Amino acid sequence: MFELTREHLDAQAVAREVAAAVAPYADEADEYTEVHPGVLKELRASGLARHVVPAEYGGVSEQLDPLTIAVVREALMYSSAHLDSLFGMQGVGSYSLSVGGSDELKRTWLPRVAALEAIAGLALTEPDVGSDLRAVTTTLTVDGDELVIDGRKSFITNGGAADFYCVLAREGDGYSMALVPADSAGLSIEPGAGLIAPHILGELTFDGVRVPATHRLGVPGKAFSLMLQTLAVFRVTVAGSAVGLAQAALDEAVRHAQERTQFGRPLAELGAVSQSLALSWTETEAARSFVYRAAALAKNDPLGHLDFSSMAKVSATEAASRIVDRSVQTMGRFGLVRGSKIERLYRNARPLRVYEGATEVLLDSLARRLNKKGR
Repeated sequence: MFELTREHLDAQAVAREVAAAVAPYADEADEYTEVHPGVLKELRASGLARHVVPAEYGGVSEQLDPLTIAVVREALMYSSAHLDSLFGMQGVGSYSLSVGGSDELKRTWLPRVAALEAIAGLALTEPDVGSDLRAVTTTLTVDGDELVIDGRKSFITNGGAADFYCVLAREGDGYSMALVPADSAGLSIEPGAGLIAPHILGELTFDGVRVPATHRLGVPGKAFSLMLQTLAVFRVTVAGSAVGLAQAALDEAVRHAQERTQFGRPLAELGAVSQSLALSWTETEAARSFVYRAAALAKNDPLGHLDFSSMAKVSATEAASRIVDRSVQTMGRFGLVRGSKIERLYRNARPLRVYEGATEVLLDSLARRLNKKGR
């Protein structure tokens, strides 16, 4: 088992307290497609969002620690996907600002992100663009001392709830990013599609949206790497979420198997059931160890260790899917009841294998990297 430091354990303890406070209404929160007020209140009071902002702007550490964030997300996801998403997106949505924004822009927004007084959003994907982000069609042009943004962004987490969006757009032959406040003229937002695991999702339309040139993030035409840095830091934290969900599903299955009696003895004493639970336990611990190691590597060189973050994400999310499926099987007909905790976990597990790098896309990238190493 990867050893956590006292700082990691302290953050984990706070996250577990928040998760426990949210647990009584987690079913309700995970059905929300807007910010749940109870979840927001608990998360804001905890100060956990300070872990996704540099210390200079109200955060905890000078350098963001992916392991701390992964440990926190593991604890939060154990209770509620809505809780995990609200925390995780504060980092995902603001990281390009932390790395590529001007000092003035950072001082305007990042302390509010750390205090959860402003909700962050990252606008990458479009109606016809998912994993292939180099195909984005949203444009950014310069007009005097303003940036003008035109285009559409689709399936945007926190769409409609965020106070600002870090937007990826094409600028000439390159790619640029800009921070767009949610109340900018020309920006219209509609609710996104209804998902099997409800989520705050929006469709964003930029119709000649103008923001000051000081809202540019990163170097003109060179911001694609800025977006990749965001994924490099936070992809492995999604794997942490998957571990939390896997643990919750396993605990639910073990509880049922110990309490449910069939053929004169607890289900947990039946060979096939006990072996299924043991396999799920093994896979959960293996995923946790891999995630912690990959997250630790990502701290000092996120892009240099992106392969490990991708492998951890694939490993943990695919394992979580298998574990929750076995847990449903262990619970038999009780695992099929609509509105039950295990049904909620089953639905929440599915998106993990898609967002921030679908399994197939990540495996294809890893295969290319592996082939290069073999030459």
